[in-house]
Amino acid sequence: MTQIPTFSAKQIAKFIEGVIEGDPNAMVERFGQIDQCPEKGLTFLTDQKYAHFLYDTKASIAIVSQDFEPEEPVSCTLIRVKNPKKTFVTLLQFYDELKPKRLGISKQAIINKSAVIGQGVYIGDGTVVEEDVEIKDDAKIYPQVYLGNNVSIGENTIIYAGVKIYEGCKIGNNCIIHSGAVIGADGFGYIPDEKGALTHIPQMGTVILEDDVEIGANTCIDRAMLEATVIHKGTKIDNLVQIAHNCQIGEHTVLAAGCGVAGSVSIGNHCVFGGQVGVKDHVKIGNYVQVAAQSGIHRNVRDKTKLIGTPAMDATRGVKALGSLHYLPEMLDRLNRLEKEKEKEKGEE
Repeated sequence: MTQIPTFSAKQIAKFIEGVIEGDPNAMVERFGQIDQCPEKGLTFLTDQKYAHFLYDTKASIAIVSQDFEPEEPVSCTLIRVKNPKKTFVTLLQFYDELKPKRLGISKQAIINKSAVIGQGVYIGDGTVVEEDVEIKDDAKIYPQVYLGNNVSIGENTIIYAGVKIYEGCKIGNNCIIHSGAVIGADGFGYIPDEKGALTHIPQMGTVILEDDVEIGANTCIDRAMLEATVIHKGTKIDNLVQIAHNCQIGEHTVLAAGCGVAGSVSIGNHCVFGGQVGVKDHVKIGNYVQVAAQSGIHRNVRDKTKLIGTPAMDATRGVKALGSLHYLPEMLDRLNRLEKEKEKEKGEE
């Protein structure tokens, strides 16, 4: 449960343009899930199958849809809205804006004199800011972050503790990079000599995160060999994801935890990748592509394709194929019996 400033049902309804059913003076001071919300809690109902929790909840206020019809008495105050989930997210965002903002530069931070730092910036203990770094207005750099030479951090961007951003990388406005992420490490590039020994190929490019990008904890995005690895506007990348050198990830695309994207892959706009999806190098993936968890992509993919399995196949066909695996042993036994019977018949002729 998350503590919030105290608000009444009347105040909340006015803010979210909802209709009150119950006590307009009911007060809340925390958020809570519908199945475990405490007294003076604010919760929400988005699916009728969870309605039974509402009849026993201790919550003071619940946000429900306009067409919700309770089957039993409800003790809490209801606020009816068009879209409960979207409305609840709006309230969470409003609460987040109320939290105190970190400001000021720690005396324990190590900042090169050539760095350019904007207004309203926070830099925490132990952070290292190298030569010619630019940190724009209202950026928040938490403790023990490393910003290499010529790194640029955009306005309102949040860099959480322990992030490492190598030299020359460009981070846009309103980005969020979670703890442990590494941006701009060398791409995994080697060339074998005549004896098979591997020689490292210098990685001279950079990484660019455009505006409104979010990077999960312990995710790694490698710099390009010559140009730039680019994560385009609005894309969200989960924890423990690997993006290799020279990749281009389109706008408003989502990659869930554990995905691995090999070098020089191009992924389009508005794609959704489930957890642990793997993509072969130099593959081009179109727009609005959906990929089920643990799928493996080995070839180019057209727009609006849905994929599942390894190697990835059309989702409709793939679900049937994967479903049939359960019956495969019996099918093989039957086939073997039929072949033996056929051979026996031939021998009797």
